[in-house]
Amino acid sequence: MLKEYYCIYIIIYCINYFIMKHYPRFRGPSLILLGIVHILLFAAGLVTAAVLRHGAPYVNPFANAETVRAFFQQNPAAVRVSNFFLFASAIPLGVSAVTMVNRLRFMGVKAAGTNIALFGGLTAANALIFSGLFGWVLSVPDVAASVPLVRAITFLSFLFGGTAYAAGFGLLAAGVSITSYFSRLLPRWLVAVGMVVAVAGEFSTFSLIAYPANFLLPITRYLGFIWLICAAVKLTGHNRPAQIANAAEAA
Repeated sequence: MLKEYYCIYIIIYCINYFIMKHYPRFRGPSLILLGIVHILLFAAGLVTAAVLRHGAPYVNPFANAETVRAFFQQNPAAVRVSNFFLFASAIPLGVSAVTMVNRLRFMGVKAAGTNIALFGGLTAANALIFSGLFGWVLSVPDVAASVPLVRAITFLSFLFGGTAYAAGFGLLAAGVSITSYFSRLLPRWLVAVGMVVAVAGEFSTFSLIAYPANFLLPITRYLGFIWLICAAVKLTGHNRPAQIANAAEAA
């Protein structure tokens, strides 16, 4: 009889141990939600700009100077609202980068890649902030009346929102992908996508000396959107530091 009570006690003790055992969990904003909000705000800027332009085609910054000036002078509402959304989209991107890096560190990743990712994410977010602010200035009538001023500010907005953003986002993708690969936190296919984004982002800097390299900018941005959401989903599934050790042992 005593043995039976002893066995029951052992079973109850084991159940309570595994139920009550404390597992530290990462606490922070949702990476998935931040990624979705960032993409939706960016898309809202494109949609509102197209609607408020009333069918007027978008003008390339490299177009004739007078054509560019006329575009901004005739579409102040579209320029103002679209750049507001561009500015707003930088906030969730910056928070997402900080949260993603902190999640990696919580999982025990201590490589320099986390600092590279943080630098890249904040660079990309700040680039969107400056691009949006410079773009907003173009909606001011007095500014839009000056051809030289419009020309200069247009290129500043384009360079921040294009080349500077792509270079920063490329570093974010590279830092997260490489450290996650060695820590077995992301699948290989997603690491490969991240490296494609990273290479495209860094090589897009050649657009400063060779115009054809500009085609890498949309690749970095839109493929980067896909990578950002997928990486957020995968990293969100890792909540306990022990998981990284188990993954490394399994490999």
